[in-house]
Amino acid sequence: MSDKVILRIITAVSITVFVLVLILNRKIIPVTIPTPSYIYFFPKLNAIINGTCTVLLLLSLYFIKQKNIQMHKRINILTFGLSAVFLISYVVFHYFAPETKFGDLNGDSTVSEQEKLLAGNLRYVYYVVLATHIVLAAAVLPLILISFLRGLKMQVERHRKLVRWSYPIWLYVTTSGVVVYLMIAPYYNF
Repeated sequence: MSDKVILRIITAVSITVFVLVLILNRKIIPVTIPTPSYIYFFPKLNAIINGTCTVLLLLSLYFIKQKNIQMHKRINILTFGLSAVFLISYVVFHYFAPETKFGDLNGDSTVSEQEKLLAGNLRYVYYVVLATHIVLAAAVLPLILISFLRGLKMQVERHRKLVRWSYPIWLYVTTSGVVVYLMIAPYYNF
């Protein structure tokens, strides 16, 4: 398969994932079956996966600096696989679960003025972290896919040039995913 075809596939996958997440966040597709009880464990699972990916990305960097290409490759394959599990879990959770709003202490899906006061300036920190997390997660997906492919094909120089950008963004996304979870978890009403 040519690089052009692969890039088209990567573009199509990236756009599909982005559109799917938008559709699920907007609740355009109605939920037609009861929500399984295990769904409410998914945010914690996603934070665990993100935290694990953060550690694995740091280990990957360590092993490549040690010139241990085999361990670097194995760790990246594991990280890639865990990220795929994360994505599936994220999509399923957002299909079923209602939106949780930062500061909504009573779980009524609105943040009252009193609740805003109680949350204080932490709300702004949360929204900055969340916004950068979302934008960079969307932007980094095609970079990760291309970096991963180039690494598997042992196109070392092309891989290295792209990873200079994709690696720090991916590391930020996995780390900020844990921060977002820790900040919003007190407001989950399930």
